[in-house]
Amino acid sequence: MDHAELTTEQVLKRDIPWETYMTTKLITGTCLQLLRRYDKRSESHRSQLLDDDGPAYVQVFVGILRDIFKEETVEYVLALIDEMLAANPKRARLFHDGTIVDKDIYEPFLRLLWKGNWFIQEKSCKILALIVSARPKPQDGTVANGEASNSKRKITTIDDVLKGLVEWLCAQLKKPSHPSRGIPTAVNCLATLLKEPVVRSSFVQLDGVKLLVPLISPASTQQSIQLLYETCLCIWLLSYYEPAIEYLATSRTLPRLIEVVKSSTKEKVVRVVVLTLRNLLSKGTFGAQMVDLGLPQMVQSLKAQAWSDEDLLEGLNQLEEGLKDNIKKLSSFDKYKQEVLLGHLDWSPMHKDPIFWRENVTNFEENDFQILRVLITILDTSSDPRALAVACFDISQFVQQHPAGRIIVTDLKAKERVMKLMNHENAEVTKNALLCIQRLFLGAKYASFLQA
Repeated sequence: MDHAELTTEQVLKRDIPWETYMTTKLITGTCLQLLRRYDKRSESHRSQLLDDDGPAYVQVFVGILRDIFKEETVEYVLALIDEMLAANPKRARLFHDGTIVDKDIYEPFLRLLWKGNWFIQEKSCKILALIVSARPKPQDGTVANGEASNSKRKITTIDDVLKGLVEWLCAQLKKPSHPSRGIPTAVNCLATLLKEPVVRSSFVQLDGVKLLVPLISPASTQQSIQLLYETCLCIWLLSYYEPAIEYLATSRTLPRLIEVVKSSTKEKVVRVVVLTLRNLLSKGTFGAQMVDLGLPQMVQSLKAQAWSDEDLLEGLNQLEEGLKDNIKKLSSFDKYKQEVLLGHLDWSPMHKDPIFWRENVTNFEENDFQILRVLITILDTSSDPRALAVACFDISQFVQQHPAGRIIVTDLKAKERVMKLMNHENAEVTKNALLCIQRLFLGAKYASFLQA
């Protein structure tokens, strides 16, 4: 059978020759007794054995993985551990029990990450992540297995484990060992481990952030929604870490997060994205970029929806306040740009303010006349009469105030679009379209006589 498609249930149907292993001294007589009591028994029976003598069983399992290399047996023991932890994840604490003689509990799993087939890799990754997360922290007054020992043999330290795990996870994101399960397994594991400072720094050093960014995209199926949620959870955890924030600022992370929040209806996805945006809001130029990308309007529409999650509602309120503060800091031309880029044109005071136009007309030259081009596009695409009227008026202002305004606007094919609007059903649109055409035909010299 293809190892990539093996299941725990299929593996546990095997009969492992434990007696032979004892005869060849690969396991002890005590090990054999414990295995006979445990193997092929009901879940309730195994559960009782683990409650009574859990560390002894953990010691047996880790010992087999360290000393026996036969693939079928390694898969079997990993399946036993996986089953034991799936029934009760808190059993991961058993690996850190002070009575375990072999302190190097991590080494077999770390080795198997790179040596085994997909079943072995996936189970080793999952088990390692659980054991690492369950270790007692130093403030508990205990030392986790794998932390230190008086033994002469080199122990695999927790930092070795975390760095080794991150290397394997980044390798999966780059080139998955399994076509459909490699990336989800890696992201699921990272969503647990990125709480660890060592994992964050190793992940950023290995350029892991750029491997996550492409996974931030709208999802529809149940599996892809879960992958998206866990990816966004990773980005949220990274949003607390300055070196990661620097990378997020120079990648397409922000537009992707906003695209996800715009199209997602899954509350947990929206919540984790909103909380990430809230964290990033005050960092670098993120606030200004969020305003550029139309987040203020999006927050308004999100607030209008019936969410039940209190963290999400609080996050939306904090995001709204933070964005308002950012907009206040923008210069008048920045505010004008926001209006145009969002297509939400209205008769705000700056449109008819001669000083605004005199001071800012050269700013229209930025990015190859981007703002002017967007105004001209609005004439084609908008169905809002107010936006059409304001766009016509602003183009006429540009023609009047810019020394080459008439030539530039003509080259950008605006004249034809404005002329179409002279027959518009709305009087405000036709009035401003007419003014724009007159200024285009007369040029700046005479256009100053035509004040709106």
